[in-house]
Order: sequence, then structure tokens, then C-alpha cells
Amino acid sequence: QVQLVESGGGLVQAGGSLRLSCTASGRDFSDSVMGWFRKTPGKERALLAGISRRGFTLYHHDSVKGRFTISRDNAKNTVYLQMNDLRSEDTAVYYCAAGSGSILNNPSTYDMWGQGTQVTVAS
Repeated sequence: QVQLVESGGGLVQAGGSLRLSCTASGRDFSDSVMGWFRKTPGKERALLAGISRRGFTLYHHDSVKGRFTISRDNAKNTVYLQMNDLRSEDTAVYYCAAGSGSILNNPSTYDMWGQGTQVTVAS
């Protein structure tokens, strides 16, 4: 039942960095596993990262491991995705997600998404 709103997307040159933010409404935030997905045209929404309810456990997909870092601040009802060394293939709409499950690397864990924010990496 949490409502999610992403921000921080934009245009960045290859090799640059960007930080996405997702602010949640409602008091259910701290009880939700949080994650980030992205979608490109013609492809399914792909899970990039997840974080446990208190932030003690992190998951990052191999495609972004070492470049992207998920974090959360429960006092601010906010989850972040720090993106470094951006590449052209990172261009996508990025979605914040909340989940009621516990398995961070399972896409089915997540059942709510924001509206998305566009990230474009220039060549």
C-alpha cells in the first residue's frame, strides 16, 4: 500500500554518475523490502538491486555490481540508487519497488512500483 515516487533521473555522459531517489508515502515503508528495476523498450522489467527492511543486507545484479549501490534511510522514507561508471546500456526507465517478501534477488519479492524516472547515458 506504499506509494512510491522516483526522482533524480536525467542525461549523463558515459562514465558519469547519477543518484536516484525514491520517496515513499505511508508508514509501511520500514516494513518493506525495497528494490530498483529498470526497463528498456521491448524488454521485461529487470531487477537491479534490493535492500532488506533495515538495510543490513544488499543485493546487486551482476550487470551492475561494483557500479551501482542501493541504500535506504528509513527515517526519511527514502531509498537511493547510486549509479557510477554509467554506460550506454544503462539507458532505461528506472523504477523503485517495494516488496512484502524477503528474498532480495527474486523479482517476485516486489509487488509495488513507482512511475519511473528516465536515465539516458549519452555516447
